[in-house]
This record gives sequence, C-alpha cells and structure tokens, in this order.
Amino acid sequence: MSSQTNNNKLAIKFRCPKELEGLLPQPIPANLGVPDWLKSMPTTAFSALNQQDDDTIKRCPPFIDAMTCGFLIPLICDLKVEDGEIVWDNDIPPGGEIDFPRSPISFHDQSQLTGSPLFEADRFVIKFHNLWTIEAPEGYALFFTHPVNRFDLPFTTLSGLVDCDRYRDSWIHFPAHWHDTSFRGVLPKGTPIAQCIPVKREGWAGQTSAFTEDEAQKVQALHAALKREPGMYRRKFRA
Repeated sequence: MSSQTNNNKLAIKFRCPKELEGLLPQPIPANLGVPDWLKSMPTTAFSALNQQDDDTIKRCPPFIDAMTCGFLIPLICDLKVEDGEIVWDNDIPPGGEIDFPRSPISFHDQSQLTGSPLFEADRFVIKFHNLWTIEAPEGYALFFTHPVNRFDLPFTTLSGLVDCDRYRDSWIHFPAHWHDTSFRGVLPKGTPIAQCIPVKREGWAGQTSAFTEDEAQKVQALHAALKREPGMYRRKFRA
C-alpha cells in the first residue's frame, strides 16, 4: 500500500470505523489549527527594557514553525468540566464491525506514575481516546506530543514516539495530565489533544569540537549580521 499522494508528497494515513465516518472531527495539518490568541496577538510590542517596539513571538519563525508542523489530533466530543467531574454526550452509534472505545476519555491509575514528577496520590491521569488509526510511510515513526506552545490548554499531553509504519492497525490513545484544577466549563469538540510529527528513523552520531579560526569568523560575521538586519533568519535561512 502506497504512503504517497498523487503529487508524490509523503502522506500520513488516518482511518476510522466506517460507522464513524463523518461523525468524528478529522485530524488536520497543524498549520490549519493555529489558535485564536496567536492570530490576534500583535507582531510588535513596546519594550520597556529597550525603549522601543520589538517583535513579539508571532514573528519568531522557530516558534511558529514548531506549532505548524505535522498534524493535530482532535478531541472527539465536548467535555464538560465542573466540580472535579468530567461529563460528555457523545453521538457514537451502537454496534459496528469492530470494538472501540465509546467514551472520549478514560483514566490511568496514579500508580502508573509512581516515582515520576506527575504522581499525585489523590489524582488520576486522563487518557484521551483517539478513534483514528494512524499509518506513517515506511521508515518513519511519529512523535506524539502536547500541541506545541499551547500553554492555554488546561491539560498537558504526555509525549511518545510510535513506529507507525509498523504499528498501524490499532488505536493510539494519549495520556494527559489535567494541570488546571480551577478549570470550569466546556472543552469543545475538535480541541487539539495531541500533535503528531513525522520522524525518519536514522542512525545519528554526535560530534564535538572547538571552532577553527575560519568557523569563529563565520560565527562572528553572522552574529553581527543578525544584529544589523532584523528578520534575517526568516529571509535567508528558513526552509
């Protein structure tokens, strides 16, 4: 089975049970899921320290590129959170050819986190259910993590790396730490619960050395150019 589209781009394949087609919110390219706060924030702001207008993170390519790479996996239905309880009303039809979770979340027992910084004796870790199987092209794994730079979300999804070129015929669910205990309200259907980023499996070796004289001159020249020309990385180095 090919993992390439007609225009020869590599493709991540998302599949769901046929009775859920059209009912589940679909995974989307991360560049289509930019949050409203990023869209509305200014590109420059006055710096009291520098006494001038400086660029905000909205004009920082590495910050934006991290947020817009890969795909976002959506929450399958609204979650209502109130007084320590999470409730939902999900329209998943009964029956079907295969068994799959009918609820949007379940829980990890806190004992699984014993010895980790996330352990709290009186709290569970939630697990978001994802009803899409996910297939990566041959030779690629997928790095699943919290939606990048989404500090506004009341939970933090734990990170994991899955060999989705091989493990492609079952569900991948996402454990998450609900850190905002004061949250009250609705976490809406479609909220990104995880970001998946393709990672090609390759062997890597680390090399360390001191600058040569020529390398030191190049570092100094680039450092000076970056000071002279705001936005230079975006214009000359960004792929």
